[in-house]
Amino acid sequence: MTTDLDARPRAQAPAPRGRTLREQEGRAGLALISPTLVITLVVVVLPLAWAIMLAFQDARLINIRRTGVFGNYTLENFSYVMSEPGFWPALVNTLVYTVAGTALSIVIGLVTALALRDRFRGRTLVRASILIPYVAPVVAVTFLWETMLNPQYGIVNTWLSQPIAFLSQAKGTFLGVEVPVALLTVIAFEAWRYFPFAFLFILARLQALPAELDEAAVVDGATPTQRFRYVIMPQLWRIIALLSVLRFVFTFTKFDDVYLLTGGGAGTEVISVRVYEFLTARDDIGASAAQAIVLAVVLVGFLIVYLRFFGGGERD
Repeated sequence: MTTDLDARPRAQAPAPRGRTLREQEGRAGLALISPTLVITLVVVVLPLAWAIMLAFQDARLINIRRTGVFGNYTLENFSYVMSEPGFWPALVNTLVYTVAGTALSIVIGLVTALALRDRFRGRTLVRASILIPYVAPVVAVTFLWETMLNPQYGIVNTWLSQPIAFLSQAKGTFLGVEVPVALLTVIAFEAWRYFPFAFLFILARLQALPAELDEAAVVDGATPTQRFRYVIMPQLWRIIALLSVLRFVFTFTKFDDVYLLTGGGAGTEVISVRVYEFLTARDDIGASAAQAIVLAVVLVGFLIVYLRFFGGGERD
């Protein structure tokens, strides 16, 4: 016999207060990425914020200790660096050097990857030797080029009827046309040194292509040119686009190659060399930071244009 007290539903005990599985996963993920966030904050964010702060102040080497967060902010550094006589020629040199160096390195990397795609005796050794320009120290390879191109004892000038100062001659005549000799030499060095980077990316994509596509094109009677145009290149467009962005960013901010080869002289001065000269030759830290910010803004502008017009579509 049951009573009214037994008929009433029993009150359920409250659930223990604890973190849900989602909260636990979130805290674990935050703990795992915390070291990376701290390193990024210390290595990237804080120096960038410090450079932006210096760009808007009259910061020189003699008064750098008195420069702080609550300084006198002004736009004079930007107007100064952009009104300097060599700013616009340096910007043009930077664009020419970047576009030409990027295009040449990718083209040479593509040709090399296609040439070394098939099996042959010693292929591994040849592929490994291709990487030497990219992995060799920049000081060593620039010294090698300076020795080879020396107008007095360089091996390249022994093949010419008239010696050419490739790294110190701003202008020259080729087939009746005036060309920038030193700038073209620096561009050639850029293409030679960094084509292995494109070679690795393109070769990896070529190795992943289905062999059936190429075999079907051969069976259908396609010529090598047609196979390259209609079978291989449609598979490489996306990797070439990625390489173009990466090489453009790396080359646009390149400093060591140009400075070690020519020191920015003979019509090869780029924006990154001007940043170094403002910092070392003039001890003008604020102007140097402002020049670096201008370089970054121009680069971001080009990247936005690229992503706007070329980064969103799929290629058939």
